[in-house]
Amino acid sequence: MVDSALPFSSSSSSLSSRPDADALASAHAVTERLGARLRTAVLGRDEVVELVLVALVADGHVLLEDYPGSGKTTLARALGEAIEKDGGDPAVRPFRRIQFTPDLLPSDITGTNVFDVDAGGFDFRRGPIFAHVVVADEINRTSPKVQAAMLEAMAEKQVTIDDTTHPLDELFFVIATQNPLDLAGTYPLPTPQLDRFLFKVEMVHIDRASELAVLDAYPTPTLKRADDLPGVKRSEVLAARATIRREVHLAPLVKEALVDTARALRSDARVLQGASTRSLVLTMPALQARALIHGRDYVAPEDIEALAPRVFAHRLELAPGVDDPGEVIGDALAPQIERLARVSLRR
Repeated sequence: MVDSALPFSSSSSSLSSRPDADALASAHAVTERLGARLRTAVLGRDEVVELVLVALVADGHVLLEDYPGSGKTTLARALGEAIEKDGGDPAVRPFRRIQFTPDLLPSDITGTNVFDVDAGGFDFRRGPIFAHVVVADEINRTSPKVQAAMLEAMAEKQVTIDDTTHPLDELFFVIATQNPLDLAGTYPLPTPQLDRFLFKVEMVHIDRASELAVLDAYPTPTLKRADDLPGVKRSEVLAARATIRREVHLAPLVKEALVDTARALRSDARVLQGASTRSLVLTMPALQARALIHGRDYVAPEDIEALAPRVFAHRLELAPGVDDPGEVIGDALAPQIERLARVSLRR
């Protein structure tokens, strides 16, 4: 249960506008259980774990720019195995990992039609994209044609094969990775592909204490230790997604702050291409999800301050000589945070 001290209540006297405290408490409990499993499986990555949880509850996708052996597959596997099937298509697996290579074909991801001699017709064989959690490992190593095959899946939760559309699971969630140093034989993700990712997270090596903790866990893998903790049901994750949109208050001033920040970025001389309107739409449930994780039923300035750099940085094309998107975003965001800090954003 959620601690009673958390502000899952409203000062409004209208029962119709009062948030559903039970639904919020249940949704918060889902994120707590998932967070505990992920932090046990992947040590020293608390910030990354929180961003992944935010993206999952907000129904977004995450791009991890990481080094080999940094725990991204363990993180995704722990997430997939923590979600118990209790509905949906029984053939959909909790977790699939796709290793992207230059010779990969779109059908290797989405699936293909195979002729069935006995039935006298074609039978659709699903690809690995039909899963709750999909790891797209080294996504920039495959051709643009294969990358494009991910666009429809990530944006619309469906794939189209031979003019027939096949829906993906409602929970469908992608964690993609790319290596920041090994650029030989890679195809940088185009802007439309990057725009499908809610966050791009640059991972660094964990601290010394966390690295020692990983070694101390031997011979029992951290993923095995995570399995001993309670997980969640698929329906609970979907319910949490619905709850944040319905019950976590998003003040009009927050929406104004998002729009004004995006417009400031677009007009900045240091920016050649600014953030899309789609990114603003995706940001709203992400802010609500972070508020829920931090025990609030309303979006606060700290949520915008924490997530804006993660949402906007990979969507900006900077002018030559400008290397730090964080500074550009900070300059555009500062006036909005100051304005929001002076008012109450509660219901």
